[in-house]
Amino acid sequence: MNAKAALKALSNDAGKLILPMQNEYQHSAVALTAGSDIFDNRPISKAQKSRYHGHRFPAEVIAHAVWLYFRFPLSLRMVEDLLAARGVIVSHETVRRWADKFGRDFANTIRRRAPQFGDKWHLDKVVIVMNGRKHWLWRAVGQDGFVLDALVQSRRDQKAAERLMRKLIRKQSRTPRVLVTDKLGSYGAARKDMGLSFEHRQHKGLNNRAENSHQPTRRRERIMKRFKSQRHLQRFVSIRDPIANLFHFPRHVLSSIEYRGPRQAAMNIWDEVAVHQIAA
Repeated sequence: MNAKAALKALSNDAGKLILPMQNEYQHSAVALTAGSDIFDNRPISKAQKSRYHGHRFPAEVIAHAVWLYFRFPLSLRMVEDLLAARGVIVSHETVRRWADKFGRDFANTIRRRAPQFGDKWHLDKVVIVMNGRKHWLWRAVGQDGFVLDALVQSRRDQKAAERLMRKLIRKQSRTPRVLVTDKLGSYGAARKDMGLSFEHRQHKGLNNRAENSHQPTRRRERIMKRFKSQRHLQRFVSIRDPIANLFHFPRHVLSSIEYRGPRQAAMNIWDEVAVHQIAA
């Protein structure tokens, strides 16, 4: 079976390959049911059109492998087996190289085309043990459950909190209206040191949105038998989070029929970003 025939068989059975994402968020039904209007149609540069040059498999197969790896909690060998079941024979090392090379480009394109998310930010951190040393994954989540940014650091102090806030303000080009965190004192100290005057709410029960955003990372950590280094974790979350934002829907407020429209719109945007405009 050639690669294109394998892709056709693979796409027909794609629904069987999907592992459910368990996180459900609130408040974003109106925006997401708008379909493809969530992400605008900015043109792709000509320099990107040669991205797949020299690869044995067509853009559709490569893009689908990258989508499987970052969209669902699958290991590299699981993706290899799923592709092999549809006649696409590649090694797990090839999948890893595709994920590293193309995943970052896809994520950056999605991030550039995404709208500006809400002005209520939820910040949280979770400990990740790598090579016997503790690191903290700091993550910021918007009021609708979209991940704004993530930063892996070796500390959990004021300097680390300030670094995350500065990165967020620089990328979002604004300060939040409300900042929601747990009771760690580093957030308030960093806010005061930076001279910021937005409302700061500190309560563990108010920050479930940010705490729940760590669950996919924990699932992937178990699948991968832990992350190998700080750089490895930072690279993974910086690619996975924008892709997850594209497919983030409030399933608890959408019926099965209502869900199909936004899902198809997200798939169309993914095809446009990863296949059609870049590989044209």
